[in-house]
Parts: sequence; C-alpha cells; structure tokens
Amino acid sequence: MHGACYHLFRSPTLLYRERRETGHGNHTRPFGGTLRVGEFIRLAMTDSTSEATDRPNIVMVHPHNLGQHLGCYGWDVETPNVDSIADKGVRFENYFCTASHCSPARGSIWTGKYPHRNGLIGLAHLGWELHDDERTLVADLNEAGYSTHLFGLQHVSSDPTRLGFQHVNGSTHEFNVDEPADEVARDVESFLRDVEPTDEPFFASVGFSEVHREPLVERCLDCGWTFDLPGYDSDDPETVEPLPYLPDRPGIREDLSYFRGMVYAIDDAVGRIDDALATEGLKEDTILIFTTDHGIGFPRAMGTCYDPGVETALIARWPARFDVGTTREELLSAVDFRPTLLDVLGIDRPADVDGRSFAPLLTSGEYEPRDRLFLEFTWHSKYNPMRAVRTDRYKYVRNFGDLPLVYIPAPLFSSAAGREVRAEFYGSQRPEEELYDLRSDPHERENLAEEPEHADQLSTLRDAVDQWMETTDDRLCEGAWPPSAIQEERVWKSPWIPRHDGRHC
Repeated sequence: MHGACYHLFRSPTLLYRERRETGHGNHTRPFGGTLRVGEFIRLAMTDSTSEATDRPNIVMVHPHNLGQHLGCYGWDVETPNVDSIADKGVRFENYFCTASHCSPARGSIWTGKYPHRNGLIGLAHLGWELHDDERTLVADLNEAGYSTHLFGLQHVSSDPTRLGFQHVNGSTHEFNVDEPADEVARDVESFLRDVEPTDEPFFASVGFSEVHREPLVERCLDCGWTFDLPGYDSDDPETVEPLPYLPDRPGIREDLSYFRGMVYAIDDAVGRIDDALATEGLKEDTILIFTTDHGIGFPRAMGTCYDPGVETALIARWPARFDVGTTREELLSAVDFRPTLLDVLGIDRPADVDGRSFAPLLTSGEYEPRDRLFLEFTWHSKYNPMRAVRTDRYKYVRNFGDLPLVYIPAPLFSSAAGREVRAEFYGSQRPEEELYDLRSDPHERENLAEEPEHADQLSTLRDAVDQWMETTDDRLCEGAWPPSAIQEERVWKSPWIPRHDGRHC
C-alpha cells in the first residue's frame, strides 16, 4: 500500500493551466508534524551564559550558482583564497541544498525548513515569499544581541528588509549581475575598517551575483544568456576540465571558460575580505563561512535533483575554536545550517526546524550521522515538481506530471551550453520514478527503478518520500501547486514566450 502522495505523480498531467486567485502563492496551513531526523546535539561553549559581546563575529559569504566548483573540492580551477580558508578550517564534502535553484535554496538556509514548509517554493522576484510568520536566522541573531548587516545579494524576498537585517546595503536579484563581488567586497572592507573593539558582535551576510549569466537582450528570456561580461577573465575553452555528466561539446566548454572567470572574481573578493579581517584585528574572533545557494548553473545540474544541482560548498573557519584543515564527509543538508550556527553560538534553536545541528563536526566531537536527506523542486521559470531522497548510496526521485527528460531553467536554456543539449533533453518524457546507485553510477545515468533486483530499495525510498511529504504537510499531496500571480503572467502570457509558441523556457 502506497502513501497518500504516491498516486499523484501517475496522473496524465499536473501542469496548472487555469487562472486562479492565489495571492503570492503561499499556502499557509497547520503542520501535521515536524520531521525529526535524529537527536539534536549541542556544542558546549566555554561559558554558555556569556553576554553577546563575548560571542564571535560572523561573516557569511555566499555567491550564486557555484555548487562545489572550487579547487579545494577537486576541480581544476585556481581558487587560492577559498582554498586557504579550507586549509585553516573545516570543509564539508557532502553538504546539499534543499532545491537546486536560488530563492528556495536560500530560504532553507535562513529558516532551517524545506521550501514547501516555509512557503518559498519559487523565485522571490516572481511573487514567491516566505510565510508571513516565518522566523529566520537573522531574527535569532538580532534577539541574541548581534548587529546584523546585509551586503549585496539576498534573493529571498522582493523586499530586501524582509529578512530582518538591521542594516541593508543590498538588493534582490532578478536578471543581471547587479551585486558583483568586486563592489560588494569593497563595501565590506569599508565596514570592517569602522568596527570598534567595543561594538556588539556583528553578523555580515555577503552575497555575490556571480556566478550568474546575464541576458544578451535586456529582460529577454530566450535571446541568449552568457557569462561573458566585461571585467572578467576567462580561460581557453580547449583547456577547461569538462563536466562529466554532460557531453563534451563546444558550447559547454565556451560557457565553462567564462564561468571560471567569474569564479576567479569570487575568489579575489574572498581574499580581500579575509585580508581586511586580518588587517583590522578581527580574524581570530570571527567565524568566516563560505557557502553557496545550490549546484552549478549548467544543464543537468541546476533545475534537477541530480547531485551536480544540489551539491554545495560549505567551509567554516574560526581560529579560536574550529578544527584546522579538516574535511568531513557526513551527509548534511542546508536545513541543518541554522540550528548548527545557533548551537555554535550557544543560542537555543527553534523547536520547529527541519534540520539538525552538526556543530560537533566542527570540533571533532561526537555526532550521530543522518542516514538520508530530502530534496525538492516546484516552480522556477516553469512548473517542474519533484520530490527526492538521498542516502549515502542511493537517490530516489519522484516526478509529478508530464515533464521533459531534463528540465533546463530559462537562463540556461538559451545559453551556449543549453543550446548544445536542449533538443535531446526536451525530446522525450521524464520517467515517473528514478533510482540511482550512487556508488556504481555517480553521475546518475542508469535508472534502476524498473529493475526487479532493486525493487526492495525502490519501495523503501518511495515510502520514505511518501512519509516525508505527508508528515511535513506538502501541498503536492493535494495536487498541483498553483503559480503565484506574477509566475502565471511570466509563464503563460509573457511576450517573451508567446502562448502559441511550443518552446520550453
């Protein structure tokens, strides 16, 4: 007997085509329960009752769409400044976002909840928002006596003040690289020069627009998108390391060569911020965190539940407390970030988060590993509903409705890389269920869902997704998730994509 949510993905189509009044698309409802993955573990501080002024400063750097494309994660790309932080801190090898696109992934970082739990299941500039009563990590830090600052990108709300930052020097991303790393780093350097020893501890969220494409024609979704922008270096397309999950074709190499130029800009900015911390005498008492929202912005990565779309960098350094030069391989989720940071700071965690603290991993403490994490996708430029579960060995993906073999988000679809693969990715339909053995098939190419010898594993993970959806009150259990008003306008009535035009974007 399958759970209540299982039957939905077998319907001929769940694409929502009729106009409905949905406000911002938020679906506020009582939760049937909160997912508990294991016991929460607290990292003891030297003095857990210390005043806020005894707590460390925090600088959290988070570029766009980077995944784990860094030298310290094994890629042939020079990122000496980020690598140096990893050498002097803790690097997490198996840290995954909750959804492989911007706003939903970021919403999980700030709230500790899955997107369908906090309401942010689509892009902030397309009318999706956190639930009105949703509390964030920023609010936790404000209450604990921190001075909170937003620099650069946030892309969680159409209103940059929504997250609760006391000081806002940033914006909401939409189309352009409007918060470049160079400019944001300059603002952070200026801020650090003004910090006084007697000031309350600060939390600085530092968001870069890189690595994100821009449209070749302003506000045109299908006129070509590129990383080739003024002010960035690039590599020779013939020498770049190809992506193993995509065919080795010229357009993909071209995009990669310019992509890497933006990665270099990110690394330079990180180095400048780190140098400023040292110059101003703040380095020893500051937790420096480097992470990103989701996987790399290439086809068969962003917009999917495959590992290249959901694997994300996470590096943390605190010279006064954290281990040095350590790599952890435990399975971790972005919903764990909020409870972990609160644990490190000795602040009580909220009772209703979906994540669990992994703070002991920062100091070689005892930690009970999680055995699975959950993934999802609902709305981006198109409706692409998926729910998934990943263990150390297996990945199960459930697809709801009639979907292309591989969905390609709008900025990727008309990019050089997207043009190389979109015919084959949109030439057939995605199966209802996918099952991959990550040990023997790390690039998730051989779907085992129909193989009799894997029936038991398929059933186990299918039931896990059912239980998760039901326990967390997933709106998909009732049927298709309606679009926000802005989302519907963009998808069905936009002049960029005429209604009679069958192209997918």
